[in-house]
Amino acid sequence: MRALPLVLSLVAGLASHGFATAQPVPLPAGVSQILRQAQLPPEALAIWIQELGTATPRLAWQADQAMNPASLMKLSTTLAALEILGPAWTWQTPVWLHGRLRPETGVLEGDLVIKGVGDPKLVRERLWLLLQRVRAQGVREIHGHILLDNSGFAPSPVTPADFDGEPWRPGNVQPEALLLNYKSQTLSFRPDPARGLAWIASDVPLPAPASVPLQKDGACGDWRGALRLQWQAGQPLSFAGSYPASCGEQSWPLADADPAGYNARLIAAMWREMGGGLLGEVRAGVAPATPPNFSFASPPLAEVVRDINKYSANLMSEMLWLSLAGAGATPAAAQERLRLWLAAKIGESAFVLENGSGLSREQRLSARQLGRLLQLAHASPVMPEFMASLPVAGADGTLTRGGATRFGTAAGRAHLKTGSLRDVVALGGYVLADSGRRYVLVALINHPRASAARGALDALLQWTVQDLARSAAKP
Repeated sequence: MRALPLVLSLVAGLASHGFATAQPVPLPAGVSQILRQAQLPPEALAIWIQELGTATPRLAWQADQAMNPASLMKLSTTLAALEILGPAWTWQTPVWLHGRLRPETGVLEGDLVIKGVGDPKLVRERLWLLLQRVRAQGVREIHGHILLDNSGFAPSPVTPADFDGEPWRPGNVQPEALLLNYKSQTLSFRPDPARGLAWIASDVPLPAPASVPLQKDGACGDWRGALRLQWQAGQPLSFAGSYPASCGEQSWPLADADPAGYNARLIAAMWREMGGGLLGEVRAGVAPATPPNFSFASPPLAEVVRDINKYSANLMSEMLWLSLAGAGATPAAAQERLRLWLAAKIGESAFVLENGSGLSREQRLSARQLGRLLQLAHASPVMPEFMASLPVAGADGTLTRGGATRFGTAAGRAHLKTGSLRDVVALGGYVLADSGRRYVLVALINHPRASAARGALDALLQWTVQDLARSAAKP
């Protein structure tokens, strides 16, 4: 398990927060029908729908029930970061040329030192830019070592397999202060029927299988399962199966099987690929106490938050969560930082926090608490950046599946964060209704068959959008 969650017991009443009591409203018929078809009891669902700027919810169903919010937890992490740090805030990764540089030869007689500060966007392209900055300093050959200082965060107490037993998933990579390319690589598969194989290419200059046998007949189906991935800690990736020709070109992001050595292997390969020389090795080290030669800035926080929420990026969210606790951050310190902010924000502390991404079985929030947070976010100075970070129904991020057909009249008119775990599906954000009113919508389903009732969330979204139709139907 990760660091033990903080279970908080102070329960505040609705009246103390200025909420008017909602009149009992039955579940919309479409929602109830889908729950019945999926064989889920109504008690598995919690809802909070409220027009912005009003005191009374339009629909509250089990709204104070403590539920696992899954990735809706990212709403609190990203809003806290935007309010505490500011949308323009950046991570500044310091770099030292620790030694004597001979400009006439481009030789650094000493070490190149890079210290991690938690930048979650040091992907391959941006690492290349960082190394180009080193070359711009005049360095062509390093006669010492490349030292990597990863002391910005405390070591993670868990392993990538702890959450779901699937350490090859990039989302299960553990956060580090110096995290390069998510410690992953994306393999591309290209069928070559003439040779009876599928070529494999990696997006980073690291070893990968060159090809796999081609399965010429049959539908594409579960092509990843057909490849029979052989992933073993500390061993090179390999495949024991074949690739269906009917799949065409596909890609598969995979976490590296040797995460401890990933940074060193990637930097060494990229530095040499750029024509740089290195007499020493790439290894762990300690940054000098002197000012760095330069600092490499991340994209602004607003851009990072957009990536986190649009694509539900667990690892990036955990990096941001730890960054809120400052240098030397531990999970316990990050928990406490976010707990204090959230309790002050919504005016109560009856919730359970474990991490900043929602990749947890322990976290608990109510639909009303999340609705309260979204109401306050809309009144925040950082509302434009926060709202723009949420996926748009039928248009981008995690809400593209099914497109406009799935979302009907809600397409393009709802900014919603999704959540999904085993036994959990969730939806939360803002909906522009037919009347022109904008609503906060939060819906949580916790049940072993939760995934079978995803349609209930879509039906609830349609019910929210069609508020004019409901008004016209009233006597």
